Amino acid sequence: MLRTLSVLVVAALATLGLTTSAQAATVSYVALGDSYSSGVGAGSYLDDSACKRSANAYPYLYASKSSASLSFQACSGAKTTDVLNNQLGSLSSRTGLVSITVGGNDAGFSTVMQDCILQGDSGCKTAIDNAVNFVENSLPALLDKVYDAIASKAPNADVVVLGYPHFYKIGGSCSVGLSDTSRGYINGGADALDTVIAKRAANAGFKFADVRSAFTGHEICSGSPWLHSVTWPVDESYHPTAAGQASGYYPVFTAAF
Repeated sequence: MLRTLSVLVVAALATLGLTTSAQAATVSYVALGDSYSSGVGAGSYLDDSACKRSANAYPYLYASKSSASLSFQACSGAKTTDVLNNQLGSLSSRTGLVSITVGGNDAGFSTVMQDCILQGDSGCKTAIDNAVNFVENSLPALLDKVYDAIASKAPNADVVVLGYPHFYKIGGSCSVGLSDTSRGYINGGADALDTVIAKRAANAGFKFADVRSAFTGHEICSGSPWLHSVTWPVDESYHPTAAGQASGYYPVFTAAF
């Protein structure tokens, strides 16, 4: 009887130990940023807010597959100031993982796309040149403020900063719409944005996850696009589809840490 009781006690303690270890191993994950992290365009939205947080977005996919504890703060339209003012409340010394996409809205890329569509090659080049000037001269300080705040509030976290893909396959299957000249300008703008983001992330000691290679062959005008072209609702235009989140952003994110 005593032997049986001892075995039961040992088994109970072992089970308790395993449970405690499992609980301790649960990662506290905070997903910050703009529509590319909230999942605009990917469908299956989790609520009816304007943030359009999607169950198909890479943060939610990671939390579902890893059992991480997710605080999903990313929101459609977010700029660096929105991240600073509205999204950092969940960060703490207990936060183990942070992801973020931000910078595209600060540079006004939604307006750039409108100008490229409406104003032809010359107007597109002017819009891209103005955006790149902002990206190279004004955005670095804005990113530094965000990254410094994340490092201060979550000093023990792995921080992954994700970039933006090329929108277009040049010489692809599109027979109408923008010229390949304008499409090239737009891709060049994405390159400039990713270059600055990567440098500021590295300076902060964060990991940069470059999604451009993952999206190669899956741009707009490819045979298998992972990005919406002009679509309805309009705010989902030029955003990753569910496939773009699952096969583009998700694997690049998880490979970064």
